[in-house]
Amino acid sequence: MNALFVINTAFNTGQIVATRGVHDLACENSEFAQFIQKSLNRHVKGDWGDVDEEDKQTNDQALKQGTRMLSAYNDDRFPQNGAATIWIITEADRSATTILFPDEY
Repeated sequence: MNALFVINTAFNTGQIVATRGVHDLACENSEFAQFIQKSLNRHVKGDWGDVDEEDKQTNDQALKQGTRMLSAYNDDRFPQNGAATIWIITEADRSATTILFPDEY
């Protein structure tokens, strides 16, 4: 998997890491790798993706208060264990941002 990069972030991401499952699929599938990059760019700009309104509000508050943020992005082209969703979680201390499948949480 190529290195991920982000520009014009709304917050510090810390180290960007991916779980083994996400990493392996990205190495096998360049379209999935592009989906990850697009999703990460949305996350760092405060576009929380496919979460409900309450979670969007929670993330907006977390952005201001320095607590953990979780985004979800769906793409039906990439079913993984019956799901086509990735989560992106930025830790409260902004030390790391992790890309993972929900079943890897």
